Amino acid sequence: MYDYAKKAYAEYGVDTEVALAKLKDIPVSIHCWQGDDVIGLDGGGAASGGIQTTGNYPGRARNFDELKADIKKAFSLMPGTKRLNLHASYAVGATVDRDKYEPKHFKAWVDFAKETGLQGIDFNPTMFSHDKVKDGLTLSSPDENIRKFWVNHCKACLKIAEYFATEMNSQCLVNIWIPDGFKDVPADRLTPRLRLKKSLDEILSVKYDKKKVIVAVESKVFGIGVESYTVGSNEFYQNYAAKNDICCLLDNGHYHPLEYVSDKIPALLAFYDKVALHVTRGVRWDSDHVVLFEDELKEIAKEIVRNDATEKVMIGLDYFDASINRLSAWVTGQRAMQKALLYALLCNHGELKELQDKSDFTTLMVKQEEYKTLPFGAVWKEYLKRENLSEDYLTEIREYEKEVLKVR
Repeated sequence: MYDYAKKAYAEYGVDTEVALAKLKDIPVSIHCWQGDDVIGLDGGGAASGGIQTTGNYPGRARNFDELKADIKKAFSLMPGTKRLNLHASYAVGATVDRDKYEPKHFKAWVDFAKETGLQGIDFNPTMFSHDKVKDGLTLSSPDENIRKFWVNHCKACLKIAEYFATEMNSQCLVNIWIPDGFKDVPADRLTPRLRLKKSLDEILSVKYDKKKVIVAVESKVFGIGVESYTVGSNEFYQNYAAKNDICCLLDNGHYHPLEYVSDKIPALLAFYDKVALHVTRGVRWDSDHVVLFEDELKEIAKEIVRNDATEKVMIGLDYFDASINRLSAWVTGQRAMQKALLYALLCNHGELKELQDKSDFTTLMVKQEEYKTLPFGAVWKEYLKRENLSEDYLTEIREYEKEVLKVR
């Protein structure tokens, strides 16, 4: 089957061997929070602050050891180069509040990442599920004590990120997202954003190694309980990132349903050296459904590949489904991302661009349709074979569920 596929793609000027070699080296940062429904290890409890996890499937990880075991098992069923994406709420054994976190509270994660052979660790300040999210506000709070607490938390996270980068010998992406906003029509839209700007300025005043740490800001259109106004909007963060030479993170669940992150990626690549992604699947809103091999995911991958941006676009996953087996959710989403990247690599983008430049849109449309029925599945199976993996991962997950998860 692979030999047939190899010849079929060669007729379109595509070398499947080159595609497979490239795919293996494209890192995907996999989020820890799928394993425990975003509860964390620092006592914050169930997710709050405009986000929500639904479902009660048996076997949720309840502590560091269980989460670590689940991640290791899930990662063993994922092909390609993997990174670990952590939230600050996953500090191990911390007896201090989040504004006092230090690298030592995350050493166990570094040890785990090295043991598991991960490429690196990415990091996120956790500004939700905490009693200092006052009236739904953090970095934009009019309460100076609240605002400073979260500023100090983010400063601490930059130091921890530098520690990750040093220990893993790989850049660490630090992504700042806040839940700040209002349920109903606000009386003042500007002042909260000025407070947020002030907070970000204070955070970035910390000295950190910019060769090791990449700071990103993540916008959102709305959340549960903050339907009318979001302080950290797309326009605010795009401008702030551009003025302060930091990175924009695009979460494809954080926009209007008719806005497409696949179109935003090349727009940002025209101006930024790095673009960060949180890949999810929104159903009607930012519902963080498990990533599937669907059209928008394919388009996202195409924009990364066709623009030679596999080293410029930092791919991270972000979803949490508690209604199904959590390990299956992890593996399904990661494999879907890998499929989309392979699908994009198995395309003669140069020829298609040339057709567009010639305004031969008729041939362009026909060629794009022909690609859809090429034997992609055979190349995917060959990739799994070379990664020593089976297409069937569910059987192994069911066994793990029976032996480990159900015992919990």
